[in-house]
Amino acid sequence: MIVRRTRVAATAALAAVALVFAVAGCASAPGSTSASPTRLEISAAASLKQVLAKVTAAYTATNPGVSFAVSTDSSAALETKIEQGAPADVFLSADTKQPQKLLDAGLATGGVTPFAGNRLAVAVPAANPARIATPADLARRGVKIVGAGDQVPITTYATRLVDNLGKEPGYPADFAASYAANVVSREDNVSAIVAKLALGEGDAGIVYVTDATGVDGIATVAVPDSANVPATYGGVVLKASAAPDAAAAFLAWLTGPEARAMFADAGFTPAP
Repeated sequence: MIVRRTRVAATAALAAVALVFAVAGCASAPGSTSASPTRLEISAAASLKQVLAKVTAAYTATNPGVSFAVSTDSSAALETKIEQGAPADVFLSADTKQPQKLLDAGLATGGVTPFAGNRLAVAVPAANPARIATPADLARRGVKIVGAGDQVPITTYATRLVDNLGKEPGYPADFAASYAANVVSREDNVSAIVAKLALGEGDAGIVYVTDATGVDGIATVAVPDSANVPATYGGVVLKASAAPDAAAAFLAWLTGPEARAMFADAGFTPAP
């Protein structure tokens, strides 16, 4: 009888141990509702602010364990902040140059992932007091152009556009120099350019199409397709990310059909 009771007790103990391991296994199973939630810190170009609100909401709807904290600024400013130690899981830039700098510095992993494109337009206040009819008017004496800082991606794209316009039929030979002479301020990012124009504190500015379309107080002047400059948006996962797998999964999702459709609805073009 003593032996039998010992066996029964041992069997019960083994069953209890097995139950503990089974419960632990369920708690850590992928996709389990009891898994720890993941919060991704996204540093993104100012021109992505509006579309990212929709994109991240759509991602969370199908990945309820993931939430987002999004901060936006010029891509150059964000790249500098990350170099200086600002926390981030994913960096989404309005170009591929800034993410590549982080890769070259050993601060990002993988490669640069292109996920969207954009085009340029001339933004003017809705009342258009300077009567800007074509981009050629940007070189007219007295026109006040609002630009961005030298390191901001829109400035690189705008410089290329101005050079292209100077080669268009009917544009003056000194178009680029006259345009440069008309720049009256350098803002931190594209959103700041648009905001200043909406307040009537300038006559025109070269911005992304998505930043000027449908904005109160802003009208746009089309740029010739032959001169326009495509912008490529690229992203990277930061090496210091606390959730690198989740960050990589989100960045990969941005290149998929659902995200592409939302970027297209917001006026972006497909990534090259």
